Amino acid sequence: MNRIRDLREDMDLRQIDVAEATGIDQKTLSNYETGKTQPDARALVALADFFHVSIDYLVGRTDAPSRDSCYIIKELSRIQQDLERIKKNVKND
Repeated sequence: MNRIRDLREDMDLRQIDVAEATGIDQKTLSNYETGKTQPDARALVALADFFHVSIDYLVGRTDAPSRDSCYIIKELSRIQQDLERIKKNVKND
């Protein structure tokens, strides 16, 4: 499951960080990343929620990491709010 490792490394996290956040044992997470074992349904849900991706993305059924359009819309809204805040700060300087 290289995608788990890729996602973790993209976020500059250690295995222990992901383990603590998801409740998955660090050694178990290591086994997922190396392909020694496969995550069960509970682990897949926890990892998908933590990384904000779909389970299909984690298991390689799709190359689109986004869960759904609702998640994308929420993220775009958050980004827009951040941009508006930055824009106001720049105008005030």
